[in-house]
Amino acid sequence: MKIAISGLNNNDNPAPGIGVAKSLHDEHSLIGLSYDPNEPGIYQGLFEKVYLMPYPTLGYEEFKKRLLEIKKKSQIDFLIPNLDAELPLLIKYQKEFKELGIESYLPSLECFELRNKSKLASLAQKIGAKHPKTIEVASLDDLIYATKELGFPLMVKGNYYKAYKANTLDEAIEYYYKISNEWGFPLLVQEIVSGEEINFIGVANAQSLVAGIAIKKLSTTELGKVWSAISIKNEKLLKLCQKFVEEVGWKGAFEFEAIATQDDIYLIEINPRFPAWLYFATSLGVNLPKILLDLAQNKKVETKLEYPLEKMYMRFVDEKVVDFSDFTKLLQTKEL
Repeated sequence: MKIAISGLNNNDNPAPGIGVAKSLHDEHSLIGLSYDPNEPGIYQGLFEKVYLMPYPTLGYEEFKKRLLEIKKKSQIDFLIPNLDAELPLLIKYQKEFKELGIESYLPSLECFELRNKSKLASLAQKIGAKHPKTIEVASLDDLIYATKELGFPLMVKGNYYKAYKANTLDEAIEYYYKISNEWGFPLLVQEIVSGEEINFIGVANAQSLVAGIAIKKLSTTELGKVWSAISIKNEKLLKLCQKFVEEVGWKGAFEFEAIATQDDIYLIEINPRFPAWLYFATSLGVNLPKILLDLAQNKKVETKLEYPLEKMYMRFVDEKVVDFSDFTKLLQTKEL
């Protein structure tokens, strides 16, 4: 099977695509899809071929046209999208892409929208989790009101992507413009809950949770990406993830981000894709991209929720030298 994978950035704000590629590299031919020729993952030797893609904001027709060009050249069978910006389009038109011969394993648009940040309070209540006090803002006046209600420090979030911790009103206003200029409205202003940051990464089949692992974050990047973590077992977290899948009917990959206090678990975010630390799960014997492919092909898959505990994940910086001609060729021809 030839698989197309997006999200090839691999700097200090990494995308999930490299972890997905490393998990599948030994068994499948891989095609990289990139929106930027500067993405380091392009040059790591994981892909048979890499293609530049038009931004999803250009719409379905442009995206479809490019994917058909790529399918004609490289015969891709399956697509694993890993970026928030492309998921709404690919989920909305997944049936159309399937008719073109490009399979995927994604939730419905209705399920996808149920885990929007603006709807998380309602979802948290349904599954039995807590949720930090959150105020939706669509203007500067709304922002100022929200900061007075919640106090500092607080989080300023985009509804789909980006989140920043603000310690003052000036910082909150800066992030308000930064996020809204890139991602539009509404924005969310959220209280900060103190506790341990715990995450669960999983794959579900629209009825039940099939596989996954949990971690406790030890350190993160400025944007909250995991830099180091430890594998854990948290029964409350596991039950919340199982209930989320059953309540929503989730299909495909997800990451459940939470804060654990002494008594409660607060749902912070549900990402509708694999996270950048995905390869940690593969290293612990839970190869989630492979499980996702098996589910998509209707293969029998055993539930896999056991894994080694107290193993440490450590991201590190590496360097690679490549020919500049590769970069210029990618720019000129949109493929490498």
